[in-house]
Amino acid sequence: MSACEDLALAPQDIEPRPPADGCADCLAQGRRDWVHLRICLDCGHIGCCDFSPQRHATAHFHNSSHPVIRSYEPGEDWRWCFVHEVMG
Repeated sequence: MSACEDLALAPQDIEPRPPADGCADCLAQGRRDWVHLRICLDCGHIGCCDFSPQRHATAHFHNSSHPVIRSYEPGEDWRWCFVHEVMG
């Protein structure tokens, strides 16, 4: 896996911003059709993955410029930098 400065500077973990039981944007829309969840390592926003209909984790990056997410799935700890398109 390639490294980048954004991944190197991002925390390994962050407290989720409520709600932590699903995609914050989907829940606000009354939806529960996400596939997998991601957490922003800058602010703790929980968003749905790109396989989900709404792709809220990517939308959060485009709206906030927060570069690094981590899987919010049990047993997964990979991170992704949107800017450099690398995992870490």
